[in-house]
Amino acid sequence: MPTSLRHGKLPPELLREILAEQANLPSEVRLGPALGEDGCAIDVPAGTLIAAADPITLTGNDVGAHAVTINANDIAVMGVRPRWFLAVVLLPTGTCESDVRALFASMRSALEDIGATLVGGHTEVSGAVNQPIVIGQMMGFSPEHRFLQTGGARAGNLIVQAGFAPIEAAAVLAADMNPQLAAVDPEILALARQAVTHPGISVVDAALLATDAGATALHDPTEGGLSAGLHELADASGIQIRLDEAAILWFEPGRAVCDALGADPWGALASGALLAAFPPDRAADACRSLENRGIPARIIGKAVSGSGVLRSDLSPLPIFAHDEVARVFGERSRTG
Repeated sequence: MPTSLRHGKLPPELLREILAEQANLPSEVRLGPALGEDGCAIDVPAGTLIAAADPITLTGNDVGAHAVTINANDIAVMGVRPRWFLAVVLLPTGTCESDVRALFASMRSALEDIGATLVGGHTEVSGAVNQPIVIGQMMGFSPEHRFLQTGGARAGNLIVQAGFAPIEAAAVLAADMNPQLAAVDPEILALARQAVTHPGISVVDAALLATDAGATALHDPTEGGLSAGLHELADASGIQIRLDEAAILWFEPGRAVCDALGADPWGALASGALLAAFPPDRAADACRSLENRGIPARIIGKAVSGSGVLRSDLSPLPIFAHDEVARVFGERSRTG
């Protein structure tokens, strides 16, 4: 019998094979679908259109704002400001008008925060979903035809982490009424529950600052955590990353929640962190520029010739079969 796929991203080898089957792209497509890339780039006469799409499926809490932020991050890490947003909103049977109004109010507030606008989409109440799901598409525009991509890191570059991890996992896991969370200090748990807004999961400002500071590549680690983000950066760029684990910027409430639930923070939802590659003569100045804007930043590794991601002891950084948040929720559903 065929093996069923697990929840989460498709296995990288399967996705790579599927994308390789695509026919030649039109000449105006500067960047098409590729493993680890956050969006696409399409040339038009006046510049380059940048577009990205992402759903929010692992949580039903505040999905309107969540969808805006996650998709805005994908545009910003290409070095372009997010401007236009489309949303497919799928609502479960039993949804009330007040729920819809609240979802769109949170979406509008998030759009105002980043200076983008809702320009279209689709809304539907459907028996096919059991929680609100928003599938977003964000677009931006580069009049100079310039953009960054995940595959832009080169051997010799230094790898910078801006923002903490795992912020998103902290909020999603802490919102669940799992009895194991009783072991977490209530004040720490409260910090985890508010993590989506403080410190927040947006990397728009950090990504645009890093672009101005001379980044060669940017990436937004999300599902699969910092581990997946680092492996995607290395794979897309054709380099090896050697980490300084002591320099990793951990969100301690996130680590506490992960520890209580038996989850590995390396593989847990990491929106709110940014990975950036810089020439060695620019990395330190970039970190200072980010820090001066209130964004924690640290050099966490170096790109060298080779492949994969190595820890400080030169052992491989594990790749997680699926996100640790999804695994925790899946195990809980099976045990009741």
